[in-house]
Amino acid sequence: MSAATPASAEAAVVVGGGISGLLAALELAKAGRDVTVLEAGDSWGGCVGSHMVGGLTLDSGAESFATRSSAVADLAAELGLAGNIVAPHPGGAWVQLPEGARELPKTGVLGIPANPWDPEVRRTLGLAGSLRASLDRLLPASAGTRAAVTSVSDLVRARMGRRVLERLVAPVVGGVHSADPALLDVDMVAPGLRAGIRTHGSLAAAVAAQRRGSASRQDDVTGQDNAAATSQPAAAPAAPPAKAGSAVAGLRGGMHTLITALVAELRRCGVRLLSSTRADVVARTANGWRVSAGERTYDASLLVVALDGPSAVGLVQEAVPDLAAHRPGAGPDVKLVTLVVDLPELDRRPRGTGILVAPQTPGIQAKALTHATAKWDWLAAAAGPGTHVVRLSYGRGGDTRAGKPRAGGADSGLPGGTGADAGDQGLLDAALRDASALLTVPVTSNDVLDWDVVSWGGALPFAAVGHRQRVADVRRVCAAEGNLVMVGGWLAGNGLAAVVADTKRQLADLIR
Repeated sequence: MSAATPASAEAAVVVGGGISGLLAALELAKAGRDVTVLEAGDSWGGCVGSHMVGGLTLDSGAESFATRSSAVADLAAELGLAGNIVAPHPGGAWVQLPEGARELPKTGVLGIPANPWDPEVRRTLGLAGSLRASLDRLLPASAGTRAAVTSVSDLVRARMGRRVLERLVAPVVGGVHSADPALLDVDMVAPGLRAGIRTHGSLAAAVAAQRRGSASRQDDVTGQDNAAATSQPAAAPAAPPAKAGSAVAGLRGGMHTLITALVAELRRCGVRLLSSTRADVVARTANGWRVSAGERTYDASLLVVALDGPSAVGLVQEAVPDLAAHRPGAGPDVKLVTLVVDLPELDRRPRGTGILVAPQTPGIQAKALTHATAKWDWLAAAAGPGTHVVRLSYGRGGDTRAGKPRAGGADSGLPGGTGADAGDQGLLDAALRDASALLTVPVTSNDVLDWDVVSWGGALPFAAVGHRQRVADVRRVCAAEGNLVMVGGWLAGNGLAAVVADTKRQLADLIR
């Protein structure tokens, strides 16, 4: 093995070149540290990546960010991209229910409505459902807030009833978090919501307060026409009020431009960015840490591990045995099917910016569809009249339904997509069927100009009930080491806003 890189009191190694690892490296470099980043893959950004489909450079992962905080907007401004922050088209999103499609509520958090009697909520829930949901304001504030840990499902069912859970919350949570709401810790995926019930007296009032807070913060960070995991449809960030979930924004050119700017800034700061360099072993030394990557070793006084949860704990647990008991399971496998189609019939945006699928809906395998050229005006201009980009998402944690996406075994009559392999042909067939049903416009193989499948194997964090305690335990063990920090979505929560804000906090504590 070759000699280790020179160690010094100012040396830091970051393992992982996703958004959290790159941001950690930037914070360390600004603090005067000599930083090396090790990335196993051949590209940077992790789930904030890009791919070329039909001559268009598109986001292969995250394509928006939540404006519930200014974290991402602040980072974009720091990297000179403030002028590129854009709001999605104000078309709103829909939800596919067993009996048909409905518009999602104009105001909500995780699909939980701020007013059960809003027209769109009333049409989706029916009279009985809205009546049951309105009982929320008569319940004591302690209902749903007493337990130390509560799932999204338990909270919504207790306060607003089954129809709100099944018709609004389950589709949104499935689309955003790729999980069953019964499995998710509400305090992880909607921080402050239960506290808001105690403050404002009801779940609806707590949702309304969070929406008002999001809107006012949004006004602070988006000075122009502006307003954050994956493939969920978004909605208008200002007036008219935003639709499902948090208000969101994007970047003109795609979220992957944030990574391009971040990598450029790291190079300007002298950070060593080593791709195709997989960290194999981490060991304690007298002065800090030694990271082995193949035949090379890297010594540092500070170590940042920015990998998915199982990989992060697996890499470090031999050096820090107390971490072994806190290794999480992998998240759900998600596949994103991107279609570039020549289909002028989609110019009318038949389902707004996209549509979420209720888990109980028969005949639809996708959990969400984003009509990207309807959502982002800059992309529609780049694609040109009649050309549309549609992205469908498959896979959700805890999903035991029959009819999951099939791989292979079918002949679509199309050549392999940009990055797809032969096993994805069956998934393409499912995407064409689902897109036709969800958009109410036939989408056939003859309409497809190009397509691609991107797989995220267990990459989305899974904030299961009890996960918040695991996060606290991991952070406690790392803090005891004094010069070790772990960052990433599995600790921060799903979405760029959560990851960026948490990474900055953790690095500030580590540097201090």
